[in-house]
Amino acid sequence: MEHFLLAAGTTPENGSNPLWTFGPIILMFLVLYFLLIRPQQRRQKTRNSMLSTLKKGDKVVTVGGLHGVIMEMDDDAKTVVLRVNDTTKLTFDRSSVNAITQTTK
Repeated sequence: MEHFLLAAGTTPENGSNPLWTFGPIILMFLVLYFLLIRPQQRRQKTRNSMLSTLKKGDKVVTVGGLHGVIMEMDDDAKTVVLRVNDTTKLTFDRSSVNAITQTTK
């Protein structure tokens, strides 16, 4: 029992730096930041800019794969009305637009 108490109370003789202990953890967080978080922020920024440039007459594709032309936009409710064919108009949230396939001039 006495040996355990002596071993618990001693410190390493080389005086190890705590930075060496936390260094790999810090390095792991930096790698995760540059491989996962930063690219996701970039994609989100480009998506938000795409959604802000939507205008009437743009041909778009929704996240569900529905192709249509924007007929109306409500900025307050953040919705768009898509014309799918001559008689069908559907209302979607603006965030459900996945891509612009053709813009109007």
